[in-house]
Amino acid sequence: MTEQLIAKRRLASPATTPQALAWDAKKKVLWMGSRDLRRIYAIDPQNWRVLEEREAPGIPWAAVTIDGEVRFTIGEGSDDDRYVYRYTPDSGFSKMFACPEFTGSYLSFDGRNLYLSQWYKHRILKFDENGNVIREIDVGAEICGHAFAGGLLYVLRGQERPSEDWRIARLDPKQKTPQVKDIAVVPFACRSLVFDDELFWSNHRAKDTIVSFALPN
Repeated sequence: MTEQLIAKRRLASPATTPQALAWDAKKKVLWMGSRDLRRIYAIDPQNWRVLEEREAPGIPWAAVTIDGEVRFTIGEGSDDDRYVYRYTPDSGFSKMFACPEFTGSYLSFDGRNLYLSQWYKHRILKFDENGNVIREIDVGAEICGHAFAGGLLYVLRGQERPSEDWRIARLDPKQKTPQVKDIAVVPFACRSLVFDDELFWSNHRAKDTIVSFALPN
């Protein structure tokens, strides 16, 4: 497989080490979390202007929007224990539940359920509304982002070491045992994945850049 993603925009992140990323389809806002600064930012993607900035209660590793709210995976303490938080501009952050075994990173939402991936376990977990795991999907590689588009789940998978080798894959979560198919090479060290109803977005964290892209035909 030699086809690569087609980059549309490469934009300077408003803060260093962009890590978490989420798309609010109602407000047309891109949310970003800085790993090193431990802050979150609401960005107008048209004018590339910061609309809101706030300190997070830990490291914002991942994000997804749900019904006008933002869910974050937050790392806390010296062990970087992971928890899922709810965030609203009016109420701020509130802790919801601990990730299984205190590990977990990237988030996605299928319109009904929250999904959380565990990088080194090569799997994506599906949760019910009470934070209980109700399904496990094995994707066969390390995971650095996932997002739903058109009812299908798109996953950034590969390996971080020794040289950041990543693909974007697609699977149908309606299948009992989803078949994971790589569809393109990602030509940068990607972190997080969102879909804005037209294009995908990801962070090139090492370059402090946020990239939008299309899939090859």
